Amino acid sequence: MSAVEQYARAHIVTDTQEDRGAVPVVLRYDPDTDPRTIRVRLPGAHEWTFSRSLLEEGLRAPVGSGEVRVWPCGRVQAVVEFHSAGSVSVVQFETKTLVRFLRRTYMAGAAPVAR
Repeated sequence: MSAVEQYARAHIVTDTQEDRGAVPVVLRYDPDTDPRTIRVRLPGAHEWTFSRSLLEEGLRAPVGSGEVRVWPCGRVQAVVEFHSAGSVSVVQFETKTLVRFLRRTYMAGAAPVAR
């Protein structure tokens, strides 16, 4: 099985500076390492690993506790909130970007088709 890595653009909405526009984010899934988790890397060295099902469920209704929380924000956006020692990053994604990534992770984890 092969890893899935998707580059996305997202807005970090907790930044106290002016809106700098979208920032690059890396979404990664590696079924050989752990088929139940995904990783999200924000600019800098900030990376979180959490359950793929948490992301999927959070696109429909608010979920999560601890370090990662996910919830829908209107019809076309979703918010992922990351907690680390003394700070919180709230990141807004287009829902279709996350759905596309999840679809790719399920395709990567599927068994090869017999011929």
